[in-house]
Amino acid sequence: MTRQPLARYALRTASLAAFLGLWQLLTSLNVDLWLRFSQFPTVTDVARAFAGRLSGSDYWTDLTDSLTRILTGFALAAVLGVATGVLVARSRLAEDLLGPVLEVIRPIPAIALVPVAILLFPSNEQGIVFITCTAAFFPVLVSTRHSVRALTPVWEEAVRTMGGGRLRILGSVVLPGALPGIFGGLSVGIGVSWICVISAEMISGQYGVGYRTWQDYTVVNYPGVFVGMVTIGVLGWVTSTAVELIGRRLTHWLPRTSYVPVGRTRVPRPAAASVHTGGDSEQQAQPEQQGHEHTEEARDEHLV
Repeated sequence: MTRQPLARYALRTASLAAFLGLWQLLTSLNVDLWLRFSQFPTVTDVARAFAGRLSGSDYWTDLTDSLTRILTGFALAAVLGVATGVLVARSRLAEDLLGPVLEVIRPIPAIALVPVAILLFPSNEQGIVFITCTAAFFPVLVSTRHSVRALTPVWEEAVRTMGGGRLRILGSVVLPGALPGIFGGLSVGIGVSWICVISAEMISGQYGVGYRTWQDYTVVNYPGVFVGMVTIGVLGWVTSTAVELIGRRLTHWLPRTSYVPVGRTRVPRPAAASVHTGGDSEQQAQPEQQGHEHTEEARDEHLV
């Protein structure tokens, strides 16, 4: 039997509470074995610093600036990555022209492009958006390219048989069929974007969560550093969850399977199966069908 959603939420809450409790215990007792927890602020210190930040205006300014940068860069990367991935996967000419350049640039870490962004763009703001866009572009591109190439040609041939052209094939076969893979790339891209935008803000930003976290580190305000880390983690989790939920809504027509293990289905022994009549076989198939329906009705709620 599958666990009820309430029990799963309780288990997740207990897991987080246990983590925070262990953190508080190790830091309050100044445990120094191999790891030096005496250098860490306690959970209560971070909570007090967090409460102080929430009451000021700088925290919300930093939050707004970081979200604006990440959403702008990620939106550009999503559009450019999907378009380029489909183009490279569907056109040999585009693959020959763009493929070598993209494969040479792809291994370069986006944060290593900070000097390039400073030289290219007249303002730091545009440079940070460029780095964020570059970080998310390649995961989306690669995922889209592989998803389009993995589509079965039977669907495209069926549309051509009914008189559909390239746009019809693109809108009714290519994009819908590649959507699961595209959103997989988007989910990876949003996480990489957060890593790079925070790093870019630390190097060349003005305001932003990364900029404030680095400033706290330079003045040895470790509770403030952990406030920035917690903020980054929560923002990354919220945006990644939002991308995955949107992907699930747009691909609602796909069959869903639950990762929660269900009860084992009893398989009839061959000897017994050969003795039963047709009516008995139908009665045996009914519980198996109910178990199959129960499995399909199980919802994957790990995103909530």
